[in-house]
Amino acid sequence: MTALADLRGITGRGRADFTLRRLDPLTDSELVHTWVTHPASEHWMMRGATLTDVERTYMAIAASGHHEAFLGLYKGVPSFLVERYDPAYAELVGLYEPRPGDIGTRHLTAPSAVHVPGFARGVLTAVLRELFDDPAAERVVIDPDVRDTRAHALNESVGFRAETVVQKPEKEALLSFCTRERFQAGRGFRDGPREPRS
Repeated sequence: MTALADLRGITGRGRADFTLRRLDPLTDSELVHTWVTHPASEHWMMRGATLTDVERTYMAIAASGHHEAFLGLYKGVPSFLVERYDPAYAELVGLYEPRPGDIGTRHLTAPSAVHVPGFARGVLTAVLRELFDDPAAERVVIDPDVRDTRAHALNESVGFRAETVVQKPEKEALLSFCTRERFQAGRGFRDGPREPRS
């Protein structure tokens, strides 16, 4: 489990506080396994995964050429997981018509018994900033479970707009998009209020 307890009471989260490094399936999988199998991570769809399952999943992602995984750190503490993919080749193939400049992502904030106000929104903002740092990226697509209402509210707060429901093998998903312009013009580009609470 991440040491989010060490972050209790921290305010003033800035861009430099959040960093990403490429996930190493061999050295990082034990930590990631504790996150993805935690009861709070049910929407990640890996609750029953073994450590070997996690290693194989992220080895396959690393080898795919269209999908990447990163470990997110907050002030040097491993605190979130990020995946970035080309929706023309991974995750959403055949479910919608990708546009040039579309990039897919999903992220998981490490489960913690400590609630850090605004942290989930800070993570999502950092992820989007990182994605839009690529000048070729014009629109970010996500596909949260339709039942994950807290995620929908958080996503909307940084500029995502829900477009349609699609059926994936593992879930019914709410396909949502955030354009570069919407992110930069909205509250997601600045520090804003705390994320919605369930």
